[in-house]
Amino acid sequence: MNKSTAIPPQSDMNQSEMEASPPSKRAISQYSSTSDKLAQRVAILSYDTNPQPWYSWLESRLNVTANDVLEVGSGTGELWRHMDSTLAKSLTLTDFSLAMCDRLREIQLHSSTTVKQCDAASLPFADESFDLVIANHMLYHLDSPEAALVEFCRVLRPGGRLCASLNGRDHIAELLDLGASVGRPSPILEAARITAETAPELLSNHFKNVTMERFPGEFEVPFPEPVLEYLASWGDESMTEKQEVDARFVIEKSIGDEGSFKVKKNMVLFSAVKS
Repeated sequence: MNKSTAIPPQSDMNQSEMEASPPSKRAISQYSSTSDKLAQRVAILSYDTNPQPWYSWLESRLNVTANDVLEVGSGTGELWRHMDSTLAKSLTLTDFSLAMCDRLREIQLHSSTTVKQCDAASLPFADESFDLVIANHMLYHLDSPEAALVEFCRVLRPGGRLCASLNGRDHIAELLDLGASVGRPSPILEAARITAETAPELLSNHFKNVTMERFPGEFEVPFPEPVLEYLASWGDESMTEKQEVDARFVIEKSIGDEGSFKVKKNMVLFSAVKS
């Protein structure tokens, strides 16, 4: 699935699923007052075996040039630390978290960039304001991804594009298994209302020409600390000493046996067009 794959249209979803909702309680507890946990997770991208880094791969597919661009759920703005924001006609970055918006304002972006704190399911923008909407690994943080997709469609101009990245259910399975084995399970997969497997149907309810493309490669981490920091980013409580000792034992054994702690990934970019 490395090449872009077209998705056939699907039937309409129940209208009740489109009611606006805030970010999930888990997302609020994780991200509303700090950006540290997100930064700990993003750091693992630097250990990808793909010679083309994620943000470079994404940039080559977004086509922001001369477009009015909206990114929803921008987080720490890592995408724009790797991309030239001046290529866009205008750039609007949003996040529900005040802490994230503060981080976004620290990035050196060109003068036509706006940062707004808002809910993805209730965007404070007029209809047909943007040519491109980007949702980079954020839809699974929402209680109602469907409500956000309705908003994305509303603010896009006719023929405008949505680019949304999501993970499959088997993404980072080795990390999930390790966390569960030491008493540090991740709540993300259980709480996710959308994954790469369910996205085609949801997207096809509101957009046409839905395609998907998988980002190839896996993570190979040569020392324990990045894995431990990733596990530590889950939940509201700090890792216990026993959890860290047990996890470190497993990680170091894997590194000793295989040269690195290997983590399979399933990251998928969806592209769709507003009718």
